[in-house]
Amino acid sequence: MKQIIIILLLFLFQNFAFGIVDTKKITINEAVDIASKNNLDILSSRLNIFIEENNIKSANKLQNPGAGVFYNMGNAGKGNPQQAGISQLIEIAKRNPRKEIAQANYEIALTEAMYLEFDLKMDVREAYTNLLARKSVLNTIREQEKILNKLLLQVQEKYKTKEVTQIDVLQAQLLLNQIITEVNSAKYEVKTALYEFNKVINSPDGFYDTVEDSFTPDYKPLLIPDCDDELPEFDDISNEAIENRYDIKIALQDIDVAEKELKNTIRKKVPDVELTGGYAYQNPGQSGDGSFKHGAFVGANLVNIPVLYNYKPEIKASELKLEQARINYSSVENKAINNLRKTYDKFILAKLTINNYNKNLIPNSEKLIQESRKNYNSGKINLTTLITMEESYKMISVAHTYALADYYNAWNAFIREVNKENFTVGSKVENL
Repeated sequence: MKQIIIILLLFLFQNFAFGIVDTKKITINEAVDIASKNNLDILSSRLNIFIEENNIKSANKLQNPGAGVFYNMGNAGKGNPQQAGISQLIEIAKRNPRKEIAQANYEIALTEAMYLEFDLKMDVREAYTNLLARKSVLNTIREQEKILNKLLLQVQEKYKTKEVTQIDVLQAQLLLNQIITEVNSAKYEVKTALYEFNKVINSPDGFYDTVEDSFTPDYKPLLIPDCDDELPEFDDISNEAIENRYDIKIALQDIDVAEKELKNTIRKKVPDVELTGGYAYQNPGQSGDGSFKHGAFVGANLVNIPVLYNYKPEIKASELKLEQARINYSSVENKAINNLRKTYDKFILAKLTINNYNKNLIPNSEKLIQESRKNYNSGKINLTTLITMEESYKMISVAHTYALADYYNAWNAFIREVNKENFTVGSKVENL
């Protein structure tokens, strides 16, 4: 009774939670395109590029002029002119370094945007593969459900002719009830993976699903080496792989920015020039001879002469930031090599695993289950033995599906570390 209640609850949850959203079927390449164009996180990150473009314009600015008057009151004005004029601060050796920093930050923003977009594409492929894996598992369990339905009918017929006892009927019924529960659980896993897939795409324009309902020979998330290909040694591909990484490029660009910031800080020690000029005059009552006198005035000042403060703390801080950027580059490079090696080894292991399934486990399990069903029909084995074989076959089939997903995702993880979508390590490409 408890098991029946659980099945009913799962059924009700399925009808309530599943199918409430209309979905659009898309291929894996379409999913990548949609995410690249409409993903809200990517759209937000691209604004940084426009921000840095405006920062370049801001760095190239000229200082605004000032205006002022000089008016003497009372006897102080006798013999002294009144003045009205403008002043202009001219920066010396500062605008170009400032522009160079802004340009370098713009280049970082471009690289970071490409990095985020590439990472998103990898996330989409992984989510697509995981959803497809859950669908494949669901299909496998559904096929097993059909087989067990037929088996139950077969056992019931044998019970009618007294070939088996009622225990066999109950055993077959129990196994069928169990597989029904597994089907509902698999449906829940599919729905969860579907929402995760759309979470990664993060597009406001629709809700998407995979075109395929299981792994097919047409499914090709990336250029995956054939399972039988001999892969090159890690050292033979590591240098090329490292050159493609965005995080290493960004670390190098951080060094460039730190160098330019140090240069800009040193240039602060150079005094600026302030030019002034304008109109000067004396009223008849203040000129001394009763006449109106007027003319122009000009002046120049050195501003911010580094006498009392010579910017040593700022220069030292910039030097430390440059050293920090260089250390960070070495750290990023070391981590990149380790991560690349780890994902490469993981792919090699996934390749060995899927080969074992394709060449040994799947053919042998299919042969074993066919013989077991034939032997049960002829009375050579009992139902308990057949049920054990059916469970074993189902477990191997499900495990094979996950092994295939691991194979795809292991290559996806390796490509993520390489940072190059069309990276290949062999001449063959497999369409699994």
